[in-house]
Amino acid sequence: MKVLRVFPRRTNATPDDLLVHIGGPDLFSKHIEADRVHISVAFTWDLTAAEKMSKEWALIAPTEIGGPATGQRGEDFTPGLYLKQGYTITSRGCPNRCWFCTVWRREGETLRELPIADGWNVLDDNLLACSDDHIKAVFSMLSRQGRRPYFTGGLEAARLKPWHITELVKLNPVEMFFAYDTPNDREPLYEAGKMLMEAGFRSNHPLRAYVLIGYPGDTFDKAEGRLFDCLNAGFTPMAMLYRDKIGKRDPVWVRFAWPWSRPAVIYAKRKEAGL
Repeated sequence: MKVLRVFPRRTNATPDDLLVHIGGPDLFSKHIEADRVHISVAFTWDLTAAEKMSKEWALIAPTEIGGPATGQRGEDFTPGLYLKQGYTITSRGCPNRCWFCTVWRREGETLRELPIADGWNVLDDNLLACSDDHIKAVFSMLSRQGRRPYFTGGLEAARLKPWHITELVKLNPVEMFFAYDTPNDREPLYEAGKMLMEAGFRSNHPLRAYVLIGYPGDTFDKAEGRLFDCLNAGFTPMAMLYRDKIGKRDPVWVRFAWPWSRPAVIYAKRKEAGL
């Protein structure tokens, strides 16, 4: 069965084969041969647009909406289907119950290890929460890819072990993202940074950290403190601005976050601070 995959917007992870379309039907859509249309929605704020697109695509082929934004539980991962070739997911779910995160609500608190598909950009919800055997198998898969990996799904600092670092040194990743979302993340992040830098990693090489900012009760001073904490711990921060359920962002926070999502500006901040 030929399935046309439709996405409300294009991102770096969107597939780019001939059976992928962005947005609603256009003048050329009637020439597309497809048995079904799957609209994949990653962000809740795109659901309204997806529902409108669904009515339009239904005139061409039977259409359904799915994806993380719908609350739909993910199943086994198929490379290249809803993510570009090279991206891979080897496990789903997370045992943590972070108040701002939908993963444990959607996928469950019991982490599920999936069959490992080849790829070099790992998007697991919490790879380091997997069993040692699974993590070793993922690292082995990455070593066969012929290119340096990315860990853009994020690695939990509190779960980082010395043997992980030994294997990461061998893999020489382009980027590894950790996270500083709650006050409890601070000390584990500093400890992880210490171990990683002792192994030869540097913040101007692959060490990055997602930092949630702008959530209810947050302030500019508190947010800036967490961002500079990342720099002090050896990580280049990436500000992740909180959105409400409909995707609304405070314009004042948007202006605050802008420089903290651009590495070149962050490097300048680091230099000014003497870090």
